[in-house]
Amino acid sequence: MKSAQSILTSASATLNVAVLTFQATNTLSFAAAIDPMRAANRQAGRQLFDWTYVTPGSDPVVLTSGITLTGTPLAQLIATDLLIVVAGFRIEEQATPAIGASLRRLAASGATLAGIDGGPWILAASGVLDGETATTHWEDLGAFAIRFPDVTTVANRFCISHARMTCGGAIPAIDMMLHLIAARHGRKLARQVAGAFIHDVATDPARPQTRAGPDPRHNRLTAEASALMEHTLDAPLPIPEIARRLRISPRTLETQFRARLGRSPKAHYLTLRLAEALRLVTQTDHALIDIALATGFGSAASFSRAFRAAHGTSARRLRSG
Repeated sequence: MKSAQSILTSASATLNVAVLTFQATNTLSFAAAIDPMRAANRQAGRQLFDWTYVTPGSDPVVLTSGITLTGTPLAQLIATDLLIVVAGFRIEEQATPAIGASLRRLAASGATLAGIDGGPWILAASGVLDGETATTHWEDLGAFAIRFPDVTTVANRFCISHARMTCGGAIPAIDMMLHLIAARHGRKLARQVAGAFIHDVATDPARPQTRAGPDPRHNRLTAEASALMEHTLDAPLPIPEIARRLRISPRTLETQFRARLGRSPKAHYLTLRLAEALRLVTQTDHALIDIALATGFGSAASFSRAFRAAHGTSARRLRSG
């Protein structure tokens, strides 16, 4: 097995990139892999990145928007510096033994492998993330951690682990690509590329993913408390414990939530739990008792009462309808 040379070091040579895209990939996730490289080439006035499109087989790939993409079948890809795997839906059925064999072959050749959105799942299923730290889209983090115990799963927006790069979705993918541009060609160019997208936030890769977009009503304290709540939906923390972790008093936390969001921390916590319960009921086939446990309810009865009060109908009726 050839050791992968780090692509995250200063370099003037063109980086050869192959972008493997699966059926039903989100168009924005696909663009997030490509456009930062295009913009870097444009801003630099020379070809820093050279990419080709790769498909799982000989058939074209159709993105969620209906855009059709043709490319080189993965089995015919001999070598590349960086292989970016972009996937969206139906990832379990797409992680075939043939795909896994090709990914292991390219990893053995010394290529750096990156996964975007559902891409980390495809990589993990092939075994190339074993012993590494990785992330994936927040919707799949729990299932990912259970399915791949040899991978250290984190909730980071993006993650770099040796010759593996993974991220949670389209916007973290842009951040990951900006990180790559900065490492190879300097922070100034990365800032220029970010500016071209009017994307002016320098993101810490370890910043946790959140289930909801930014709420302008939050201040720093309530945003940090809310993020902590989102990551403990299955085992809700006592409000005093959240305050302790934020190094403030429970009374201060209560005051901040009521002033900023018009509700108590406890009520906000319950809202987050029931929003996740609604997503799991409508978007997965998990058993209702498993959904109850995943959102911090100790019994089916308590889950049923809270769900009906929040959403106006029972979880069972919503699912059957």
